[in-house]
Amino acid sequence: MTPATATTDTTARLFEDFSKVRRQSEQLCLPLSPEDMMVQSCTEASPAKWHLAHTTWFFETFLLGEFLPTYREYNPDFRWLFNSYYNSVSDQPEKKLRASFSRPPVETIFDYRRHVQEGIQRLLASNPPEEATERIVLGLHHEQQHQELLATDIKHALWTNPLRPAYIDQAVDFHASAAGKTEWLAYEGGLFDIGFGGDGFAFDNELPRHPEYLRPFELASNVVTCANYLEFINDGGYRRPELWLSAGWDTLKAEGWKAPLYWRLQEDAWQVYTMHGEQPLAGLLQTPVCHVSYYEADAFAHWAGKRLLTEAEWEIAAQGLPVTGNLLDGGTLHPQAPSASPTRGPRQMFGDVWEWTQSPYVGYPGFRAVPGALGEYNGKFMSNSMVLRGGSVVTPASHIRATYRNFFSPATRWQFSGIRLANI
Repeated sequence: MTPATATTDTTARLFEDFSKVRRQSEQLCLPLSPEDMMVQSCTEASPAKWHLAHTTWFFETFLLGEFLPTYREYNPDFRWLFNSYYNSVSDQPEKKLRASFSRPPVETIFDYRRHVQEGIQRLLASNPPEEATERIVLGLHHEQQHQELLATDIKHALWTNPLRPAYIDQAVDFHASAAGKTEWLAYEGGLFDIGFGGDGFAFDNELPRHPEYLRPFELASNVVTCANYLEFINDGGYRRPELWLSAGWDTLKAEGWKAPLYWRLQEDAWQVYTMHGEQPLAGLLQTPVCHVSYYEADAFAHWAGKRLLTEAEWEIAAQGLPVTGNLLDGGTLHPQAPSASPTRGPRQMFGDVWEWTQSPYVGYPGFRAVPGALGEYNGKFMSNSMVLRGGSVVTPASHIRATYRNFFSPATRWQFSGIRLANI
């Protein structure tokens, strides 16, 4: 194979990956009406239409505008209209106003996506520099992050509708069988390397790989289930300030929390809103509890006499495990109870629910953001957030790995976030 042939094959595969990821974003919107795609139901969320436009903006701004001299910008106003937070690129509208973008209409957004896709195809055919292909890969992982946000935002938008409509109106088997006894899995202490190493893609916040010292620890083989969490509620968990961090207790009182997001008590029976519509909690008791904040996860751990893992402990436990699980590609769109078959090691480390850790989101020793506007991707958010690990039921399978670091503010509940305990 000649170098030219190898380059052609590589760029062809990259365009195939590009097309596949872009299709998956659009397929998530197939059950939605244009009206659905306009809804922004909380300040953390964005309309579906905006997600489709912003991910396209990323490729246009950071690739086509820099590496394809013949590229014709689709609309100059899109440069600031669909900017999220890249201040060194342009100003941007206030986030909470994204639902007011009735124009451009949805069909224009899809035309914009086609326009940029054709540009990327031309760019790849021009034998682009390595920096350009690396940015395309970054853009694909950026879009996969937005696929997850798109799913969580859709769920929240439909839940706020008083009709509680389902995203997908079809029956789903939530595996109501018992989740199996939780065991405590022991790990030796010592000096371990964590962070991304080797070939392939990683975000800058996964670097550099570095040593961390860990004391011996034990983690639970299972994540916390709805049945476990219901015990916490019934034991007054939301009425006992001694279990809560001070900021968590203040948030609980201000927001009126009495249960996880999407739980509703109706005639003495809990109902849970899912992407498949509202379901009785009785049929979900063995599934992982989800949509809990860091504050709730920490309070539950205190109530149980345990603690949350550190992110280094989670990563060491996940190293070497197959990166498989209940992820977006499976199409279930809700956490499932673990298989009844016996297994060695921790269950459901990947998929189902993101697992809160007790680690604050900060840079690793020696972390450096990439230069330029792309350096705003992760580094600027390294304050006031906690790390989550493992992916969720709406994380694309090709997007997750053991070193992946997600992060949200400790009051965040609209993500598919759950709990795994460690022994004190």
